[in-house]
Amino acid sequence: MKHLLILSLSALLLLAACNGRNDNGKLSTDLVTNPKSASQPSGKEPAITFDKTEHNFGTLLQGEVVTYSFHFTNTGSAPLLISNVNTSCGCTVADFSREPINPGKDGYIKASYNSKGHHGLQTRSLTVVANTNPSQTTLRLKGTVQTPDQY
Repeated sequence: MKHLLILSLSALLLLAACNGRNDNGKLSTDLVTNPKSASQPSGKEPAITFDKTEHNFGTLLQGEVVTYSFHFTNTGSAPLLISNVNTSCGCTVADFSREPINPGKDGYIKASYNSKGHHGLQTRSLTVVANTNPSQTTLRLKGTVQTPDQY
């Protein structure tokens, strides 16, 4: 009797384990195509649209600190929240709109670059992390740093 109970429970578990498979024996993809999943936008998300994603400062004198503000608009249909702006170097500092940006409204990412100790062509990136899809947007700063004797 004990063996029959174990055999019955094993058969029940086997049938339950196959429940997530379709007719050809493959796993169901319902989770992947679910519009509420993170990989499928539902149409009611924020969207960040920048006026431009790259700024060239031109020629800088070594030691000069320069600043540029990237402006953006929330072109989505929900409030936009920027959680962080990561910079590629300690020589670059970012300040950004920290309050929610409603649809149709504007915000900014202000980037300051300190050219002290650098020379030649410089490219720095800022990675904007927000509640958008995709969740990261890359901005770039460029410039050519010259030493005082080159200027």
